[in-house]
Amino acid sequence: MKRKHPVNSSVKIGAGPYLLLILPPLFWAGNVVLARGLASQIPPLSLSFLRWATALLFLAPFTWRQLYRDWYLLKGHWTIIWLCSLFGIAIFNSLLYTATQTTTALNCALMQTIMPAAIVLCSFILNREKIGLQQGVGVLLCLLGATWIVLRGKLAAITSLNLVSGDLWMLVAVFCYALYSVLLPRRPRIHLLSFLTLTIALGSFLLILPFVMELQIKGPPAATTNVLGAILYVALFPSIAAYLCWNRGIEIIGANRAGLFINLIPVFASGMAILFLGEQLQPFHLVGILMVIAGMGMFQLAKQQMTE
Repeated sequence: MKRKHPVNSSVKIGAGPYLLLILPPLFWAGNVVLARGLASQIPPLSLSFLRWATALLFLAPFTWRQLYRDWYLLKGHWTIIWLCSLFGIAIFNSLLYTATQTTTALNCALMQTIMPAAIVLCSFILNREKIGLQQGVGVLLCLLGATWIVLRGKLAAITSLNLVSGDLWMLVAVFCYALYSVLLPRRPRIHLLSFLTLTIALGSFLLILPFVMELQIKGPPAATTNVLGAILYVALFPSIAAYLCWNRGIEIIGANRAGLFINLIPVFASGMAILFLGEQLQPFHLVGILMVIAGMGMFQLAKQQMTE
C-alpha cells in the first residue's frame, strides 16, 4: 500500500531565481581557486571523495526523514538519478580537480564559460530543442573561444600536440556538467533536499573505488589545517549550498537560461586567482572570453527575437 505523503518538490527558498543563480558561480569560483592552491597537497580523487562524503555527513542527519517520505516516488526514476549522480557529482568534480593539477585556476574558470553553449548542445541532442542559424553561430563562437583558451592562443599547438592536459580534462568536465543540467528537469518530483542527499550519496559511492586506488598510488593527503579547511569549505558551499541554489534556479527558469550565470565564474575566479595565487590574465584569455561573450550575446538576441 502506498504512503499518502504530500509531494513537496522544492525547498522553500525565499529568494528570486537570479539571486539563487548568482551564488553558485561565486562558490564554484572559490572551489576552483582552492583546488589549484592545494593541488600539491591533496590528490584530485581524494578531494572529490572527501568533499562529497563530508557533505553527506552534514546533510543526512537533517534530510533522511524527508528522503524516507519521498522514497516511494523514486520508482521508475532510478536511471535519471544514477546519471545525475555520475555526471554532476562523481565525474565533473573529479575531472575539475584533475585539471587543476596541470593548468591554472584562471583557465579552469574561463573554460566553464562555454557551459551555456554546452547546455544548449546537450538540450538539442537529448531534448530536440530547436536551434536557429543565429543561435548555432553563437554556440560555435563560444566553442571557438574555449578552443582558443585551450590552445593558449597558439594554433600550432594543434599540430604539435603541445596542449596542457588540464585544459582538455576541464573541457570534458564542462560537458559532463552540461549533461547533468539538462537531465535535471527529468528528475523525480521530490523535495530538493531528498534529491541532493540521494545524488551525493550515490556519487560518493561511485567514487569509493577510484579513491581507494588513488590512495594505493599516492597515499593519503596530509591532515593539515589548510587541507581540512578546504574540505570543509568545498563540502558546505560549492556542494550543498551551490547545488541547492542551482537545482532550484533551473527548476524555476530552465537549464538554457540558468546556464548563462556560469559566465560569472571567471569574473569571481579571476579576481581570486590573481589576488590569492598570483596568476596573470593573458591576452589569449581576453580573446577567448570576448568570443564567448559575443557568442552568448548572439544566442540570447536570437532567442529574444524568436519569442517576440
